[in-house]
Amino acid sequence: MNPFIEELKWRGLFHDAMPGTEEQLNKEMTTGYIGFDPTADSLHIGSLIPIKILAHFQQHGHKPIALVGGATGMIGDPSGKSSERNLLDEATLKHYVDCIEKQLSRFLDFSGNSENSAELVNNYDWMKDVSFLDFARDVGKNITVNYMMAKDSVKKRFSGEGGAEGMSFTEFTYQLLQGYDFLHLFQEKNVKLQMGGSDQWGNITTGTELIRRKTQGEAFALTVPLITKSDGTKFGKSESGENYWLDKKKTSPYKFYQFWLNATDEDAERFVKFYTFLPKEEIENLIVTHKEAPHERKLQRKLAEEVTLWVHGEEELAKAVKASDILFGKSTAEDLVSLDEELFLEIFDGVPQKEIAKNSIIGENIADLLSSTSGFLKSKSEAQRELKGNSISVNKQKITADFTAKESDLIDGKFLLLQKGKKNYFIVKAI
Repeated sequence: MNPFIEELKWRGLFHDAMPGTEEQLNKEMTTGYIGFDPTADSLHIGSLIPIKILAHFQQHGHKPIALVGGATGMIGDPSGKSSERNLLDEATLKHYVDCIEKQLSRFLDFSGNSENSAELVNNYDWMKDVSFLDFARDVGKNITVNYMMAKDSVKKRFSGEGGAEGMSFTEFTYQLLQGYDFLHLFQEKNVKLQMGGSDQWGNITTGTELIRRKTQGEAFALTVPLITKSDGTKFGKSESGENYWLDKKKTSPYKFYQFWLNATDEDAERFVKFYTFLPKEEIENLIVTHKEAPHERKLQRKLAEEVTLWVHGEEELAKAVKASDILFGKSTAEDLVSLDEELFLEIFDGVPQKEIAKNSIIGENIADLLSSTSGFLKSKSEAQRELKGNSISVNKQKITADFTAKESDLIDGKFLLLQKGKKNYFIVKAI
């Protein structure tokens, strides 16, 4: 078996391939590409599998091309969609393309020092000069409407499946435009393989058919499965439906790390194969070790560390691990005090807080601070009772009734974290 395909298969990342694909990969260094749709100013974790496929492709000696759809992004891919996408204006689209190109350059080796160094292309560069008449004559003439209508992505929209509302001519032409990309790259860069999610099979094979009819050449397709959680729900979104982005300004490395850390045991077993570059033997040993003591969540921790390191680097991973340790009580008060405001508030998101004059915090009797000053506890007698019962912590450290806060106790110079028991938190902010 071809080593690249073998790697995808044991990782669970192989769905289908056209006949002859494996023979092509065994025959020579092959150039292959995956397209990325610029629908926002950042990729999200749904893009990690195609990025990883290109990385594996390069590691196995082939040449990867990442295509950013500056032209096709103006239309929107109908695959898997039940309604028409809102079209973006050119300035917004250009901004999105620039941001995505910058992100992709972090994940592949574009150094140019080897024959299989990665390339980044934007289909707007060759689409912008193609007239409608040229396209209709040179591309449209070669693919029949019957062929286009037979694609699942089109049939579902026309049949009204899943609440679909039909399809405009604009979206109907998307598969021709994607096919034209493949034809252009085949002719200009000797690209013989297009890869993508299993929902892209129809679009990709339109490209291989166009290449066959226009050039009598042979091109190939390979798809990977669409990722879902073990319970069948969509992967990569929070409970409120928000995306987890690769841009740390949109999703912090801490939240990103927590996403992977919170995977179920069943998902973690799959995800560690999908999303890390750990070798097979190490993953198998890790799974065995995890099953011996699942409560330690070693598998989830390794998964979260590897993916966060890959996407955000060592420094951000260290911060995310430190923040996570603080949340779960595996750190010192000094660790907590050293946090900046943004990360502290993110760790304790949703915890009630009250602004209090600094001179009413520093040196204040702790029972008064817990009760009348902050309102955290109902009364001073309750505060004294809880203090006596050793259930009060300040900045995650147990305290007694003689404790008074000092300036050095303030987190980022302005916060004090009060706590009763294990999970009852309150934030005091000095003003």
